Amino acid sequence: MAIIAQASVKTLAEPWSGNISSGKHQLLTDKPESFGGQDQGLAPYDFVCSGLISCTMITLRMYAQHKALALGEFRVEAEFHANKEGQEWIERRLAFAEPLSAELTQKVLDICQKTPVTKTLLRSLEINTSVL
Repeated sequence: MAIIAQASVKTLAEPWSGNISSGKHQLLTDKPESFGGQDQGLAPYDFVCSGLISCTMITLRMYAQHKALALGEFRVEAEFHANKEGQEWIERRLAFAEPLSAELTQKVLDICQKTPVTKTLLRSLEINTSVL
C-alpha cells in the first residue's frame, strides 16, 4: 500500500480557520463570512473542486505531451452542487483559448473521465478515522 498524498491541519484562533500543511506547502482553510468564518482560505469543498481541476489540468497536459498534441492554453473550473434531496454532483467545465476539433474535444472529454481524482470521486471511498 502506498501513500499518495498527506496533509495535516492545525486550528487557528479565528473560528473555522486552520493552517494546512502538506509537504513543504502551507495553505489556509476557513469558511466564508456568510457561514461565520473570516474567508481567509478555501472552504473544504473548494479543496475538493481544486483537487479535481488540478488533476484534470495535469492529466490533460501529460496526455498532450505524450501524444504531441497542442492543446494550447486552457482553463478548468468546477462547482460542487447539492440539493435538498441529498444529491451531490460536480459540474466541471473546460475552456480552451483555441477551438479544438470535434475529435479532439471528444478525446479530451474521455480523458477527463479517467483522471485519477475523477476515478476516486466516482467510486466509493473508505475513510478510516482514529484518535491519536
